[in-house]
This record gives sequence, C-alpha cells and structure tokens, in this order.
Amino acid sequence: MREQLYIDGKWMEPALNGRFEVRDPATGEVFAHAPLGTSDDIDQAVAAARRAFDEGPWPRLTGAERAAYLRAIADRILADKERLGRIEVLDNGKPLPEAVWDMEDAAGCFAFYAGLAEELDADEGEVIPLQDARFKSKVVREPIGVAGAIIPWNYPLLMAAWKVAPALAAGCTMVLKPSELTPLTALELAAICDDVGLPPGVLNIVTGFGNNAGQRLAEHPDVDKLAFTGSVPTGSRIMQMAAADIKNISLELGGKSPFVVFADSDIEKAVEWIMFGVFWNQGQVCSATSRVLVEESLYPRLMERLVAEAAKIRIGNGMEDGVKLGPLVSEGQHAKILGMIEKGVAAGAKVAHGGKRPQSLEGGYFLEPTILTDMDDDNLVWREEIFGPVVCVRPFRDEAEAVRLANDSPFGLAAAVMSDDLDRCERVARAFRAGIVWINCSQPTFTEAPWGGYKKSGIGRELGKWGLANYLEVKQITTFDHNERWGWYIK
Repeated sequence: MREQLYIDGKWMEPALNGRFEVRDPATGEVFAHAPLGTSDDIDQAVAAARRAFDEGPWPRLTGAERAAYLRAIADRILADKERLGRIEVLDNGKPLPEAVWDMEDAAGCFAFYAGLAEELDADEGEVIPLQDARFKSKVVREPIGVAGAIIPWNYPLLMAAWKVAPALAAGCTMVLKPSELTPLTALELAAICDDVGLPPGVLNIVTGFGNNAGQRLAEHPDVDKLAFTGSVPTGSRIMQMAAADIKNISLELGGKSPFVVFADSDIEKAVEWIMFGVFWNQGQVCSATSRVLVEESLYPRLMERLVAEAAKIRIGNGMEDGVKLGPLVSEGQHAKILGMIEKGVAAGAKVAHGGKRPQSLEGGYFLEPTILTDMDDDNLVWREEIFGPVVCVRPFRDEAEAVRLANDSPFGLAAAVMSDDLDRCERVARAFRAGIVWINCSQPTFTEAPWGGYKKSGIGRELGKWGLANYLEVKQITTFDHNERWGWYIK
C-alpha cells in the first residue's frame, strides 16, 4: 500500500512524517498505514494546483486533449478493477462484487466526462438576443479554477471519480482529500494519473483527518470551488468556512428517503427493491430508502415476506463468495448504529428482525439486517439518518397520507414509489419533495442523470452535464456593434 502523498506530480512524505492506521472492518485489524497529511501539506497541494491552473497547460488544452487523459484513466481503472476492488473491500468492508461494480462505475464516470470535455470544443458561446440591436452578447463557459474535494468513505473511489472527472474535464485543477477511514484507492488513483502522464499539479491527493487537513482545504483562500459529500453537520461547518471567501460550493449531504408501496404492487418485486434500497452497501448510502410506507391492505403480507427474505441474507467478510452484507466501516459507526437502534426501541419501536451483531461473527463490525416497526413520527429511527442496514416500515391509509408522511422530513435527497398504476406513480413522484425519485425501483444511479437533493440534503447537483457545470464559470461578453458614437458624454 502507498504511504506517501501525491502533490505536484510527485510522491512526497507528509510534512510531519506521520502515518495513521487503516483497519479491515471485517476483522478490526490494522492492515495498512496511510500518510498523515496536515494543513502544511494542504497548503503545498493548493499551491501546486494554483500554479498548474494559472501557469500550466491544463486549462489551456482543448477539450479533446483533456479527454484523452480521462479516457486513459478510465481504461486503467477498468483494467485493474479486480485489484482495486479488493483494496476497497479491505478498506470499506463491502462485498467484492459490489466493489468491482464500483470500479466499473468509476471508469464509466471518467469516460463519460471525456465525452463532455470534447463537447466543450464545439461550444463557441451561446448568443443572447438583446432588445438593443446595437449590441451583441454571448455567454461562454470557463473553468472555475482550483477545486477542493472532500469525499466520504462509503464509495471511496467512485465518489472521487464523481468530483475529479468533471473538474478535470472542465479544465480545473484539484486537491482531493479522501476519508481517513478509506484512503487507499484515492492514492491508487494518484498512481494511475501519474502513470498516464497527467501534468504536475492538476490532481493532488492528501490523506489525513477532517479536523486538520479537511478544515484547511475548506477554508483555504486559494481554493475557488469546494465540493463536499458527507454529513449535514460537517456540510454546515464547511459552508461557514467557505463563507469567508464567498467560495463556490456544492454539497451532497444526508438523506432519510421514503419508499411508498401501494397495495397493487407485486409483493416479490416490492420486497426485492426494499431490500436493495437499504441493505446494499450495508445501508451506508446517502440515498437509502430507509423509511418504507406500505398501504394497509398489503402491509401484513409484505412484512412477512420481508422478514423471511432478510433472514436469508448471508453476512460475512466481503471477500467470501456469496456474501451480500459485509461489515460496517468502523467500530465507531457500528457502536453508533447499535445505540440508535437501542434508543429507537426504548422510544417504542419494535424489532421485527435483526438489531444486533450476528452470533456467528464475533470479530469485525457486523450487524444483522434490521427491520423496525411501530415507531411514532418523532422516533429518532424514523427521523434521523442511521446510515446502516436498518429499515423502518409503517402502514398508510391512502395516497394523501403516504405523500404527507414521505415529505415530513428535513431531508429531500431521494424517494421511491411502487405501484402498477403508472399514472399514480407519476403523480406521487411529482408530489415528493426530493431531488431523485425512483418509480418501481430504488437506488439505480446513472452518470448521465443529475444527483442531488432538496432541503438539508444539499446544494447543487453532481453527475451528468450538471456535474460539469459545477466546475465552470459563466462569462458574458457583450460587444457594441454599431458605427455611431454612444453619445452620452461626447455628442
């Protein structure tokens, strides 16, 4: 495993020569050490990114030239997906097939933004019709400058790709700080970028802790744009730090997404999508549809099937064949979720399945897939993001109540609805106060489509053309195209 930072196109020792432990969630044992970057290293990385943007070739290349680098990165990730996936399993805990799928998605993200980079070459500016015919105006898009990115631990390389790929496609330079819980594949990305010859300073990667390296990156005056994915409290602090320089920000924060299931739904399909919506990636998904609302007439039968199928999920080390639920990412996350379940039950919720560590797995940070019922509106397990394999299920009487309960949340990242009546699905989808809505499914995510939420779930959108727009400034160019004098002061 790599134990150096990547700054200005070089592998470098951290300023304080420190390292921190990286633990395998399946065993709790230390299996690697990562370089401990601090504010001094962030300063050096930002300075390198600043030089690369202000003086280097990157923002001055054509989109097609930048696209060639992005496609080379995509090809390298795809060619090495098995090895990278195994590193991510050790780092994060997710089952290997999920990790490999993430590598394929990350490669696809770089390839997609290569295409958008090429499209920038054909963009000669949008002509703006004006009321005064003596003037001509157009709008052009330019890279925003030095971008900082702080990413979470649930999809380590994929979340890096979501930010690095559009930033580089736009012509920005970047400093990336991955989560201290899962730093390793970000350093592998640095090695890939180095191997394909990415110019020095275009991408700099500093591993370290949020209260030092992350904070310095968020508040650094030479960072023009900051992109963050993580919790609402941290996102709020980042907004405060960015405010000092009126820094451009995009935030993808928490969620407590609803899944409304009507009585005319196929029960087997409903159970499958409910499980995929909250047990995939151990429920460590910001968009997880963890609040399930089931129409009263279907509720008893669906609960019986859901509990029966949840009991069949194989839990274990993500490297083992057939495992569908790996460990949680850390001891702290494991303790937090068990504590939330305990508080929820004390407040009246009932455990229909799970809620504890599997008896057969003493080591590591494992938790049974958990189904909770009978909670009130104000129960914390219904209101707050748990970020684990925990689903809360409640019945509803009619469509109006379902929509009211679904929207009764400070979050608005995602929502799902299931019914054979597609007109009703469309109506409910429009009524949801959420940035992402699934009909008759939950969680499928596509690089081409926008990702982001309403309310406390964040600001801005990632992915698709919207993700590229995050890293582009809009400039108006207006020309006085007339032979006459303006004649205001000189007649």
